[in-house]
Amino acid sequence: MQPTRPEIEEAFRRVGLRRTPQRFDVMDFLLRHPVHATADQIYEELNRRDPRVSRATVYNSLRSLMEAGLVREVAMEGKAARFDAYLRRHHHFVCDRCGKVEDVDFFDLPARERDQVIGTRRVREFQVTLYGLCEACGR
Repeated sequence: MQPTRPEIEEAFRRVGLRRTPQRFDVMDFLLRHPVHATADQIYEELNRRDPRVSRATVYNSLRSLMEAGLVREVAMEGKAARFDAYLRRHHHFVCDRCGKVEDVDFFDLPARERDQVIGTRRVREFQVTLYGLCEACGR
């Protein structure tokens, strides 16, 4: 189900982020195209629709959305970072062969082991990135 304009606007209100047309367009793109796009891919698509959109605008919008917790960066070893709309908790799977990034339902780490490793640190959130072969490449 695609998010509606009011749902996106509510997400902005919920986190106290000012809704600008540029931020809205970046968020809308990420929610409607769950491909874990790079900043350049987002820029190319938005610029195709509106030639006034600049790379700096896309990067600034992504930074604001990440700081607000609505978008997160998926780091890729040796590749351009990907971006993901963050409306529900989940982890990621990255295929070693084709590079596809997939969402994986959230799972928690066993509290006892986690607490032993973390100690007295205060963790705000965590994400797990799994690497291997996706279903298509594993065949």
